[in-house]
Amino acid sequence: MNLHESGEMYLKVIYLLSKRKPHVRSMDICDYMSFSKPSVSRGLSRLKADHYATVDENNFIHLTESGLKIAEKLVERSNYITAFLTSIGVDPEVAEADACKIEHDISDETFAAIKKLTEKK
Repeated sequence: MNLHESGEMYLKVIYLLSKRKPHVRSMDICDYMSFSKPSVSRGLSRLKADHYATVDENNFIHLTESGLKIAEKLVERSNYITAFLTSIGVDPEVAEADACKIEHDISDETFAAIKKLTEKK
């Protein structure tokens, strides 16, 4: 299944929240993304249907192995792109916002080059 950018963002947010707190609930996602409960509910429904996330009996959200793999890839891309952009003089806040946009569309080849260049610095 080809995941859209919005689905990728949900995976990334679930991942980031899970690193900060022991359990992630839909309201945590609402607060983090400033989205309504119905919007988050629709997004989670799609992630569950596509087997990227599960919700347990306590309404805690968990990423599946495939969801976790995508989220980790996005976070890695975001971190390296942000570092690259700041290294060439972009304001850190602007770099982070731009990296969030770029991480979804950048090719593997271009990302590998940015990663290699960033690791040399």
